Amino acid sequence: MSQARAVKEILAGMPTSDGAGVKLTRVIGQPRLRNLDPFLMLDRFHSDDPNAYIAGFPTHPHRGFETVTVMLNGRMRHEDSRGNKGLIQGGGVQWMTAGRGILHSEMPEQDRGLMSGFQLWINLPKEEKMCDPFYQDLQPEALAAPGAAPIKTTDLDGKGAARVVSGDLFGVHGPVRNRAAEPLLAHVVLQAGHKIDVPTPVGHTAFFFVNEGSVKIGEKLIKRAEIALLDAGERIVLEAGDQGAQLLLAAAKPFGEPIVQHGPFVMTTAEEIDRAIYDYRRGTLGRD
Repeated sequence: MSQARAVKEILAGMPTSDGAGVKLTRVIGQPRLRNLDPFLMLDRFHSDDPNAYIAGFPTHPHRGFETVTVMLNGRMRHEDSRGNKGLIQGGGVQWMTAGRGILHSEMPEQDRGLMSGFQLWINLPKEEKMCDPFYQDLQPEALAAPGAAPIKTTDLDGKGAARVVSGDLFGVHGPVRNRAAEPLLAHVVLQAGHKIDVPTPVGHTAFFFVNEGSVKIGEKLIKRAEIALLDAGERIVLEAGDQGAQLLLAAAKPFGEPIVQHGPFVMTTAEEIDRAIYDYRRGTLGRD
């Protein structure tokens, strides 16, 4: 039988703020977990207080990686320096490849109600860090335009559901184009006591973050607002706790390359970071 992944470490997220003061929980990218190759950052945002999110994320730069915004509730407007515009709504996802550089903003399109979701940063390999920027605005099946590739939800034996953003899960293929990290990313909801068995490539880095409820792997219990870092293996076998569970499940191929980060720039050498800062200061980053 193929090897199931064990829990290597359990960590809680750290309260912080970003953008123009948006309150969030930093899970990957905090002092105890700087990165998790190829994952660079994971933030959870969740508030029904407009003062916690209304200022949003005004125009800012990125270079050398990809950003993934997963909306559970609320509405966020995206605009970037290449003329892309989009509205991410509950159930939708924005997948943006910054590549050689992009300037963008993410601003709430609401002044009341719940704003909830995740932002995940995924690294690019050295040979793709200066690629052309690319943007995908993905909607759930109910909102997708005719002919668009929607985010599909698969039923889990009538005891849960999984919304597949990228990769393959239980016969459903996520709509994200093929990526260098070969990521599996899904938002999963499980009823109490329901177990799932997710195949994963043995060499992929894997984790899940419990957004609500709790999850058990063997004798380990992972509670709300905790991330479980998983050992190597070919399967993730997990069971929802007594109150059920809602979680973000992720696995991707590590690149094993140096990660040199300065704020919104992630490259492989300090010299490349210096160049990114120079390009941004002279106004050419994201505009060539």
